[in-house]
Amino acid sequence: MRVLPLPLLLPASPLPLADRDDAALLRALSLDDEAAFAVIYDRYWNALHAHAGRKLGCPYEAEEIVQDLFVALWHKRHSADIQQLKSYLFTALKYRLIDCIRARMVRQAHAAIPPPAAHHGTEETVAAADLHAALDASVRHLPAHAREVFRLSRLEHRSVPEIAAQLQVSPKTVEYHLSHSLKLLRGYLREFLLGLLLLASFGA
Repeated sequence: MRVLPLPLLLPASPLPLADRDDAALLRALSLDDEAAFAVIYDRYWNALHAHAGRKLGCPYEAEEIVQDLFVALWHKRHSADIQQLKSYLFTALKYRLIDCIRARMVRQAHAAIPPPAAHHGTEETVAAADLHAALDASVRHLPAHAREVFRLSRLEHRSVPEIAAQLQVSPKTVEYHLSHSLKLLRGYLREFLLGLLLLASFGA
């Protein structure tokens, strides 16, 4: 009886990157596979951007934050301990959104402080002038980068994207410097404001 040869067993063809699961993409990413990074980007960009857009109400800010998130993922591709990619990305996005909203609230609170009115009485006019002098002196104590960001934002009324483009930094860096500047200024001005409160209490 003639024995037929067994069929040759060929190794299975690897799945295309686009069809691989997140764990396989992460392994490829850790080996500097740019194509795997592109698949991750395409797979999660829309969902992340939509979520950020709903929270911020601003598609431009949402785009900037998600873009920054993916840049960070690429930079951390060798060191990040990522168990579940989707969970990791949305958790990282949540903290970026918190930082962005906090910085926005600081800017809005600062912008809500009215400028000194031109027709106040003499004492109020002097107090306002003293406050502005104290503010100017405090700004000069800021670190160079923070001082420049503060100047562009508060004196030249530039937007965060405009400042980022002029200084060639990310919008997140601009947000950080603004938040840090206001925190330092509050400390510098605390003594001055306490003095005003003491004067007011003695005059009451």
